Amino acid sequence: MDETTQKKSLLKKIIAIILGFGPGIFAIGYTIGTGSVTSMIVAGSKFNMQLIWVLFLSCLFSGVLMFAYGNYGLITGETALYGFKKHLKYGKALAILIIVGITFGQWNSLMGILGISSNIIFEILALNFEGLHDYEYQIVLTIAIVIIITFYLLMLVGKYTFFEKILVIFVTLMGFSFLLSLFFVQPLPVDVIKGFMPSIPDVPGGKMLVAAFVGTTMAAATFLSRPLFVKGKGWTVKNLGQQKKDSITAAILIFIISATIMAVSAGALFYEGKEVTHVLDMANTLEPVAGKWAVTIFFFGALSAGLSSIFPCLLIAPLLLADYQSGELDTNSKQFRIVTFVACLVALIGPAFGANPIEVQILSQVFNVFVLPAVILGIILIVNNKKVMKGYKTSLGVNVGLFTALFFSLIISYNGIVALTEYF
Repeated sequence: MDETTQKKSLLKKIIAIILGFGPGIFAIGYTIGTGSVTSMIVAGSKFNMQLIWVLFLSCLFSGVLMFAYGNYGLITGETALYGFKKHLKYGKALAILIIVGITFGQWNSLMGILGISSNIIFEILALNFEGLHDYEYQIVLTIAIVIIITFYLLMLVGKYTFFEKILVIFVTLMGFSFLLSLFFVQPLPVDVIKGFMPSIPDVPGGKMLVAAFVGTTMAAATFLSRPLFVKGKGWTVKNLGQQKKDSITAAILIFIISATIMAVSAGALFYEGKEVTHVLDMANTLEPVAGKWAVTIFFFGALSAGLSSIFPCLLIAPLLLADYQSGELDTNSKQFRIVTFVACLVALIGPAFGANPIEVQILSQVFNVFVLPAVILGIILIVNNKKVMKGYKTSLGVNVGLFTALFFSLIISYNGIVALTEYF
């Protein structure tokens, strides 16, 4: 075999591995969107690597919750909210509370995601055409409308496998873009080690960012949608081992990519004493180090993060409703088309009013933490019901992880309430 054939063969294997990634790709799509990118960048610029411990715990608990929800889906053949409604005493009320809470949080996130993505495209255009700044509002709003219409039309024709392949492309581009940015700027190793020692910055906005970190990394939507996505993949109880590996891989990749974004921000911004208040701030300080190419690479990663989140955020409300009703998602139904259309209109509110997308994004992530305890409590009750789980016993290790995650989520929810009180 000659060298050219070997290279082609290796490339094919890499592509096959990437495309073979399972439902975990949706976990990354939900988790590492512009919400996560914005939170990591703002945290890195303000507090260096001080909050990496929050990120680590959030990813650890996320892995446990993805595993628990995925196992429940494969063993019972049911989806989460349908199972809560069917098997828990107050399951119907719990399910409705979760639908309202998650939809509110995700649609708020969608506003920020669309705003940041539109601003990123505008800034890339403005790098080459300086005169565009005079028409910033009009151009950003036009870009936002074009993006959301495009995604809505794609939603109407797509199936699970189609969405999965689109997400794989965006997530892969995002990961490589941020890793490439890390070659230009890095934090000090000692700061990374110190960051694993739990502490909350005692400054305005410190508590807000901790809550935003958990809201974006331990995203309730990620876990609730897991049974639907493992079913959409065609997995059965025979794929329990594969489901476990997929959960672990997703959690590890979420941590690596998120920590990389924080590290790039710390290296580029914190040591220069600069903070992020606008979209262009997220990449401007890379320019003196590596020129406009670095800025473009960084923006490309942030844009990929945003676009990879639009699909999951548009999908979440119809997913939750379908889950509650019957456990099946019909992308051709009238309900699906109406709900996603409403989500698209909500997404345009931020760009239409010219709101600062960074503030919108961080606030939306804080709201996400409040429904998290209910989502964790629901799965604890249901996976420990032997009748529901058909004799399958949830291990001690998983239960310890679930109860610790519940305790952690309650602390963060309280922290989020304090942060919002201080903000408003």
